[in-house]
Amino acid sequence: MASSSTSMYSFYRFRQQPFRALYLTYEWITTTFIRVPWWYISNLPRFLRPRKSWSISRCITLNTMRRTVKTSQRAGPFEKFYDYRAIPESTNAKGLWIEPVPELLTTEIRSFAATSSVEPVRIPGYWLDKVGQDIPIGAAPLPNEKVIYALHGGGYIAYSAHPDDPTASIAKGLLEYCKPVLRTFSIDYRLSVGAPFTPRNPFPAALFDALAGYNYLVNTVGFSPSNIIVEGDSAGGNLALALTRYLVENQENTQGIKLPPPPGSLLLLSPWCDLGQSHNIPGSAAYTCVKTDYLSRPGSNLYSTIAFTGAHGLVSTENNRYISPASRSPSMETVSFKGFPRTFMIAGGAEVLLDSIRTLRDKMVKDLGAGEEGVVYYEAEDAIHDYIGLPFHEPERSETLVAIDKWI
Repeated sequence: MASSSTSMYSFYRFRQQPFRALYLTYEWITTTFIRVPWWYISNLPRFLRPRKSWSISRCITLNTMRRTVKTSQRAGPFEKFYDYRAIPESTNAKGLWIEPVPELLTTEIRSFAATSSVEPVRIPGYWLDKVGQDIPIGAAPLPNEKVIYALHGGGYIAYSAHPDDPTASIAKGLLEYCKPVLRTFSIDYRLSVGAPFTPRNPFPAALFDALAGYNYLVNTVGFSPSNIIVEGDSAGGNLALALTRYLVENQENTQGIKLPPPPGSLLLLSPWCDLGQSHNIPGSAAYTCVKTDYLSRPGSNLYSTIAFTGAHGLVSTENNRYISPASRSPSMETVSFKGFPRTFMIAGGAEVLLDSIRTLRDKMVKDLGAGEEGVVYYEAEDAIHDYIGLPFHEPERSETLVAIDKWI
């Protein structure tokens, strides 16, 4: 495994001009005139494709995504993400400010925050309606109305809850296919930043923000927790697990803190549930699926993990139940999921996080049982990471959304 300092500083090493322009020009020329033709030729025989069921188009798309990820890791993102410091003007956005909830923080979570020098702040929230609906911002729920509280992915370092962000394709897909859901709500939780930039917003900043958004849904808008579906993809799945754990474990706290009850349902889409190294062993999906996913092998570049854990250090990925609930570390064997709500969990059979997601499934089934009122697990055999947010990934994407609709 690369050292943490190497992993940190290999990120964005071509971020400054003129090196960025030179590197991006090199990538564009070599990809357009060398890589893409080679990807086409090398995938002509079906038996040479990463998955025999894949079309040539999907093979080329996957390789392009993988190259784009590597390029952005070296040169920086190609687009500027919306963040928590502003609500940009947009005809597609129904945004509002969500106030922090310091009164809902227990002693334990405050101690985590003290280690990281993190404070609660106000953040933007965004409503997204089903096509054909125009529901006023923060309108009271209809009788028994269900709402999806969507927490976006991006490794805790990228993307946004804004409706124009690429990750919004997941919420839009859920609204299209899930008949009982009229709207989703998302928050722009703070993204973590690490060296070579000034570090900021490590754990538990995003958890503070997710808690504020959930409290808004319950105590301001008036949704019954039983009608809230907390959804998260990738790093958002990690955050959804952390938020649910916080609500479950602290209902009967001795500090006089009155938390809203846990949500009625949990929807985990390719969740990043082990930020440590316990699943990164030869023969695991972390190795065998490297050629069938656009993510690099977990642990091969630790920028996201180090930025997110901050002062807690990498050791926290092996011993903190909020950070790595699926860790196989001996110190995590007693982590419980008792009290968690009914859960629908999906994974792609071709993604590098597959084994860690299966471990999470097994741990949750042990405490909750399998089935409609426990854990429903859905694995799309030849799908890549977070495929439900990729419109080209058919028929797996639509089939999964239909299954989620039935579960809801």
